[in-house]
Amino acid sequence: MTSHIKSIGTKQKALQINLDRSIYGSFAEIGAGQDVAANFFKAGGASGTIAKTISAYDMAFSDAIYGEEASGKYVCEPRLMKMLNREFKLLNVRLTESAAEKRFFAFADTVSALNFQKTNDAHGWIGLRFQLTPSGGFNDVVIHVNMLDNDNILQQQALGVIGVNLLFGCYHYYDNPEKLLLSLLDDLSKDRIEIDMIRFEGPDFKEVDNRLMSLYLVKHGYTQAAVFGPDGKVMQPYDALAKKHIVAVRGRFRPVTNIFSDMLKKGVAQFEQEPDVDDDKICVLSELTLKSLENETHKIDEKDFLDRVDILCSLGQTVLISNFHEYFKLVDFLSQFSKLKMALVMGMPNLEYIFEEKHYKGVPGGIMSAFGCLFGQNIKLYLYPTVSENGDIVQLKNFEPEAHLKGLFQYLVDNDKLAEIKNYDEKLMNIRTDQVLDLIQSGTDEWAQYVPKSVAKLIKEHALFGYQV
Repeated sequence: MTSHIKSIGTKQKALQINLDRSIYGSFAEIGAGQDVAANFFKAGGASGTIAKTISAYDMAFSDAIYGEEASGKYVCEPRLMKMLNREFKLLNVRLTESAAEKRFFAFADTVSALNFQKTNDAHGWIGLRFQLTPSGGFNDVVIHVNMLDNDNILQQQALGVIGVNLLFGCYHYYDNPEKLLLSLLDDLSKDRIEIDMIRFEGPDFKEVDNRLMSLYLVKHGYTQAAVFGPDGKVMQPYDALAKKHIVAVRGRFRPVTNIFSDMLKKGVAQFEQEPDVDDDKICVLSELTLKSLENETHKIDEKDFLDRVDILCSLGQTVLISNFHEYFKLVDFLSQFSKLKMALVMGMPNLEYIFEEKHYKGVPGGIMSAFGCLFGQNIKLYLYPTVSENGDIVQLKNFEPEAHLKGLFQYLVDNDKLAEIKNYDEKLMNIRTDQVLDLIQSGTDEWAQYVPKSVAKLIKEHALFGYQV
């Protein structure tokens, strides 16, 4: 990947855009001043770039211009898309004589910056619709940001910078989406703005896989977690998870095996029977951590990553890519979006891992602090038995933590924080994911009996995981 030029500051980027007389468009900004457009005005030469700026702060005016939202929200993706649609359409309607020589753009943002009482979640949707050639098709790049500065003026300034970076990146780095993504935080730091969703669309981005862009967001530390749905479309985490009973399951999914399917199916079925669970509000979330995606050299094979998510999406799973090594960090993240009861579904080896104190050496308060985050929420762990090396079945009732942690374990059992998955299939317990992967790559079809039929079909049709056609 070619690195972008970080030495170009915000003002220089805005000036460079202004001096390109082929780039022409409108700015529509709601909720945090007009700091993006202001940067172009301050840079000089803006008359050759800016057709119009608009800021419909009043809700009645905003609704009159862009229409009402069914959700009643103003800081949301549908509102952003209405803004882009209208402003870009107006350019083409009113500037028909310029269409043959200008590359039009419409920049929009709808933002909830920090209020006077500092009681709201400061976030926003930012998007650019743009042409690379006059009269050509248009592309969209849409991002969702969380603004982390503890001051409204600083948030406005940060928004102005990221807006300039988006406009500059789309015209100068369009042929390298990862470089474009990296450039979004030029002149900013990761403790000022988090980008937890990005989407590329349009004729010039036909080869872009937005799931891979989600991976880049996490890989480069622009966010700790990114989400996409069963259809492969990226989602802002709040939109995917808000007010849901979240059932999370972590794995390598390389590939999905019959034992995993049995564990998830029966774990979810038990969770549905809980008296305080509404099964219409359940969201099953398959989590891939960065660590689980790394190979022996700590590199991430992008093809291997997409193979895994192709399988998960085909099974109707919502996928979370995260940088949460420990379970308590995952639960802490999920608890931002829902106060409803949640569940983690896992095999017994994961419970053994959770009870190993060495994993919490860097955590202030150690294992007690971590368990407070993990089990202090409205959450329950559903545990699937496993077979030990000597052939014994390890399950909740015969789990043996270290002697000084037995009281802690008993507390979790007594308070209904742990449950054994019932009616498990003992015949599946000898399935090992690594062995199945070796069989897939060996050229025989013996592996097919160890994975769901739909998964086997997909592996064969698309030659996933090194399968030889």
